[in-house]
Amino acid sequence: MTNKTVSLVLGSGGARGLAHIGAIHYLMENDYDIRSISGCSIGAFVGGVFALGKLDVFEEWIRPITKFDMVKLLDVSWGKEGLVEGDRIFTVFRELIGDRRIEDLSIQYTAVAADIQNEKEVWLKRGLLFDAIRASTSLPLFFTPYEINGTKLLDGGILNPVPIAPTFEDDTDLTIAINLGAPPTGNSKPMLKSEPKNRDDYPEDGIRARINDFVEELRSRNPVDAGGKRSMLKILDQTFDSMQGTIARHKLAAYPPDHTIMIARDACGTMEFDRADEMIALGYDAAARSLGK
Repeated sequence: MTNKTVSLVLGSGGARGLAHIGAIHYLMENDYDIRSISGCSIGAFVGGVFALGKLDVFEEWIRPITKFDMVKLLDVSWGKEGLVEGDRIFTVFRELIGDRRIEDLSIQYTAVAADIQNEKEVWLKRGLLFDAIRASTSLPLFFTPYEINGTKLLDGGILNPVPIAPTFEDDTDLTIAINLGAPPTGNSKPMLKSEPKNRDDYPEDGIRARINDFVEELRSRNPVDAGGKRSMLKILDQTFDSMQGTIARHKLAAYPPDHTIMIARDACGTMEFDRADEMIALGYDAAARSLGK
């Protein structure tokens, strides 16, 4: 295959965004040259980690994650702007992956967040990468908003779950978008039923051991009981998915990319990060179906 330069648009959708990892694997294996990334929410996260050159480190860390591991990473907010502060998990990610200024990355990168007070998108193209990611992933009612330059920012998927517009000026051969809000299939849950994780299959190296020790220390300072919040989060999950699916359809119709890789919004729940193996495989297969033609 002739090398093709790509502007990659990574949509929002919580844990379904782990499918972005599989799609990126397919692109790299088939000689697509990713020159630019525009992402929001989980798309901003996966795209930023890829731009840092640390996607393999994150993938090794996320594959054995369990539901209990996820609860350990949550720090309850006692304020009124969100259930979770988010400082704990992003401190872990900075420790695990590192950080860098966006303008120093080897590829062009944009994280899209939402300024709901002024009803507009905010394109974050400068500054520390994980500040931009934290702002772009501030899921309403779950994570507290994140302030940059005096503006409180929320999840970019509120206004633009498939942010194609930041790539309009890119000098690349193709624009490829991954939409995590495709219509539900209705039959994906039985196929994607998770099996219990066996941590013996994922031996801890020095980095992982240090991160787990760090998480345990943080957890001892601020334990979390998420049980009472499950029903509310499920309703939030379904509402946000429906909203994003509708907005995504309009955005893709108005600004069609060269290729769209579709991930059904019922592939997994927003917080089901313990299904990483399945979602990564799903993303790879979806990319192969869309681009293999």
